[in-house]
This record gives sequence, C-alpha cells and structure tokens, in this order.
Amino acid sequence: MEAIYLKYSYDFRDYTGASQKRRVLYALDQLKLPSVSALQDLVLHDASAFARLLQFLTIPVSEMFRDPGYFLALRQQVIPVLQTYPSVKVWVAGCSTGEEAWSLAILLREEGLLERTQIYATDINPLSLDKARQGIFPMEAVRNYTANYQRAGGRQSFSDYYTAAYDAARFDPSLCTNTIFADHSLATDSVFAETHLVSCRNVLIYFNRALQDRAFGLFHESLCHRGFLGLGAKESIDFSAYASRFDDLVRAERIYRKAT
Repeated sequence: MEAIYLKYSYDFRDYTGASQKRRVLYALDQLKLPSVSALQDLVLHDASAFARLLQFLTIPVSEMFRDPGYFLALRQQVIPVLQTYPSVKVWVAGCSTGEEAWSLAILLREEGLLERTQIYATDINPLSLDKARQGIFPMEAVRNYTANYQRAGGRQSFSDYYTAAYDAARFDPSLCTNTIFADHSLATDSVFAETHLVSCRNVLIYFNRALQDRAFGLFHESLCHRGFLGLGAKESIDFSAYASRFDDLVRAERIYRKAT
C-alpha cells in the first residue's frame, strides 16, 4: 500500500487490515499471481495492471435506495429543512457506481428540490465514476430497486424514471443535470465546497480510526451551519474525535446535524 501511494498517489494505507487482506488475496486469485510480491512488481511497472487492481481494492458494489429506511428518514426529517434554503448542495462521498446519487436525485425531484440542488458525487475509482455518469443499471437489479424505492416512500411508479432496453435500465439523464461526478479521496484530498447534506454510507467501515476521523473532519468542515450528515445504520460517529460536534437527528439511521 505504501508503494501504491508513492507510485500512483492512491492512499489505502489507513484502510482496515482485514479488509485489505481479503481484497489483495482476491486480486491474486483473479490476476493469477503467486504472491503479494508478484502483485507489487506487476502493478508498479504496469499502470494498466494497477487500474485492474483498483477495481478489487475499492469494491464498487451498491444499489438504488439501499436501506430504504435511510431515504425515508431523509424525506421526512431532512428534506423539509432543505426546502427552506434558496439553493442546496449535497455531497455523496464514495458514490461508487452512482446508485445513491441517482436515488437522491429522484428523492429531491419528488420533493420539488432537484432544480435548485447541486449534487457532488465523488469516488476514487474512475471506472465506477464512468458508470455512475451513464446511469445505466442491469434490469435484473431493478426489481429490487423498485421494492426499495417503494419502502423509501416513493411517490410515483419507479418505472417512470427509466427506459428499459437490452436487459438494462437507462435512467432519465435530466435527473443528474445538476450532478457533478468527480474524483475525490477522503484519504488525501481537502474540502471543495460548502454543503447542506453529506451522505457517506458503507465507506467508513473500511477505514481505520485515524482515517475515519479525517473523513469526519472533512464532512464537518464542508457542512454549513446545522448541516446534515447521513451515515446509515452500519456506521456511527460515536467514539470518533468529532462525536461532540454533531447532534443525533435520526438515531436508527445515523443521521446527524452539525452542532458546532
């Protein structure tokens, strides 16, 4: 990981050891390599090999309206406050292949906020960002997405938002007219905008405590006065260096408001 950082400036050094080990062993199997040393030699001398390794290190897996209770809580508890602002900025940190960003766009449209909202969807994986921009997802996954959407308080027919063709669903491009998909690392980069809502889910579980605190510091700096931070049920700001700087809003879904 140190060698990757020095060569390519991708910083995985503070990701959790157990997670790293699983990913590297999987990469060895997929790349048909006998050892970690062989993997290091390959990626340090072949940038295309590193691009392949990056797909294993970042695990680009997501789904639309994942954990519907989270989106329902945003709709009921956060959106009414965001509606009081003349314009809104939302940061989806670690957006992977874009499912969460597109889900938030649908939610914001239904609540009359999308046209005055700027969404920043960031990730470190360029292939994932390319997929996110396209807004094309497998039709076989859409049935699950539809059920999630309905449980998240969806107000329309989910099929209104996409066109089906060739076993894929292409979502309405107008949903992401105001979305910027961009490269950003929580490990190495700084804050780029003031935001009203930061949503970062299923990302921090792969970070050690020091890197989690760095990410919380970025979120705190980015959020406006009394802005919102959404982590989802699997993660928490408790016991971090920033625990006292956020108030609970929806405890079950780990949605917080900036306190100081």
